[in-house]
Amino acid sequence: MQEVSAAELKSLILARQELAILDVREEGIYYDSHLLWASNIPLSQFELEVDALLPRRTVPIIVYDSGPVGQESTARKARKRLEELGFSDVSTLIGGTAGWKDAGFELFSGLNVPSKTFGEYLLQQRKPPEILANDLYDRLQRQDDLVVLDSRPMDEYHAMSIPTAVDVPGAELVYRVFEIAPDPETDVVVNCAGRTRSIVGAMSLINAEISNRVMLLKDGTMGWHLAGLKLDHSQTRIAPTPSPDSYEKSSAAAARVARRFDVKTIDRETLEEWQRDESRTLYVFDVRTPEEFESGHLPGSRHAPGGQLVQTTDEFVAVQNARIVLVDDHRVRAIMTASWLLQMGHRHVYVLEEPFEGLDLESGKEQRTILGYEQCETLESGELKAVMQSGEPMLLVDLSSSRNFRIRHIENAIWCIRQRLESALTLRQPIGLLVLTSEDGVLAHLAAADLTKSDNRQIVRVLNGGNQAWQSAGYPMTDGMEPRLTEVDDIWERPYDNEIGQEQRMKNYLEWEVQLMDQAIRDGTVHFKC
Repeated sequence: MQEVSAAELKSLILARQELAILDVREEGIYYDSHLLWASNIPLSQFELEVDALLPRRTVPIIVYDSGPVGQESTARKARKRLEELGFSDVSTLIGGTAGWKDAGFELFSGLNVPSKTFGEYLLQQRKPPEILANDLYDRLQRQDDLVVLDSRPMDEYHAMSIPTAVDVPGAELVYRVFEIAPDPETDVVVNCAGRTRSIVGAMSLINAEISNRVMLLKDGTMGWHLAGLKLDHSQTRIAPTPSPDSYEKSSAAAARVARRFDVKTIDRETLEEWQRDESRTLYVFDVRTPEEFESGHLPGSRHAPGGQLVQTTDEFVAVQNARIVLVDDHRVRAIMTASWLLQMGHRHVYVLEEPFEGLDLESGKEQRTILGYEQCETLESGELKAVMQSGEPMLLVDLSSSRNFRIRHIENAIWCIRQRLESALTLRQPIGLLVLTSEDGVLAHLAAADLTKSDNRQIVRVLNGGNQAWQSAGYPMTDGMEPRLTEVDDIWERPYDNEIGQEQRMKNYLEWEVQLMDQAIRDGTVHFKC
């Protein structure tokens, strides 16, 4: 197939076979309107993302853009790019989102919608106890016997947190709760920024049948802020490593969850067999903390902290109905993560037994493969500085995300999205030397190669090491979103990213989450259980 209709794609989704649906538009456009089971991989980012998200080159892939029929130019470019990168079964959705809507099918707004929808499903079906922000504040003021556990990663917790809260990212909750709250009379309150991770986190503890009373903070830190209460910032409180006694309790709790949700295990021999199987897609995720992963992990495994894997499944698993193997030498976090993925409808999820025993492990951060990468001619930071001071005609274009550009960029740089660079340059007068940069320079090299392939006669150089190298050399940076060559729609800003209109954006976001389950029912393709 080279093209599929909306009806044909709907049938493929309902068949529950391996399938990747890719929305190839920029994140800000994707946010407004997209298919439920699509992963967003902007065409601008393809080479950086597709190897990790599409590990099998023969998997069926459907790409789409906004359409309408006959105007799927971005999708066609994406199909061509994927084929050049070695993918053999790529089709475009006829009419894109416009064609999908015209067929009477649901379009969703937002990010990580399957995970967000699942959180609302859990809340409706299981009805975990909730506590309002003002009630929690009163209890904290009285110094009641309770602990507040923030289920987000450290960077989000560090940005803003509930007073007294301790950072315990989602999959760590059952693993560490017995060390934080050893007394069964201590109440446990779980929060996140909004709703989903509060719900899933609280239900993790409830499913594990801990003796403590468990509640979730309704609407998380946003609800706290909207109640007029003050948040903490820059906190670094983390949950301690479990003692032997606490670990024994957490293992028993995870075993109860494994029995309830029929979490299956595999041995390394089976994993190795699956790694050789070219007929099925396989993801191997290490769900431990970043520090544990970097100290030693299975070669080829990806780091996906369990809570974030559940919260942002579409950012890790682009192939529906693929095999997913979870790695954790203590098993607790892998079991808890597996239980949630199974409830979300991922049927082929397994925990790896004795994952590290007798093996030589890799250390350090996860190494990503960048497909189609070509090293182009470069300038060092000092050389770029000299060109700037010489007065030579030059244009410096920064291809970083607009979020990073707004915070920090090289003075006199102009911002652009990679995929729009060539067309944007055609609107400008001859500029002499064109210098491309990005955060680490990688995206700039990819963009420079694009211009070379298009037979562009512009003299192009890449800043070696990108903005990071420039800053490390001690050269000045500035902020702001101007100047720019294109519309700023590459990202979606979270409600708390911008103080202007913040409260209304928070209210809109929380209302959006609440209605997701009704929309998913109309879509008719979810297979949740609890």
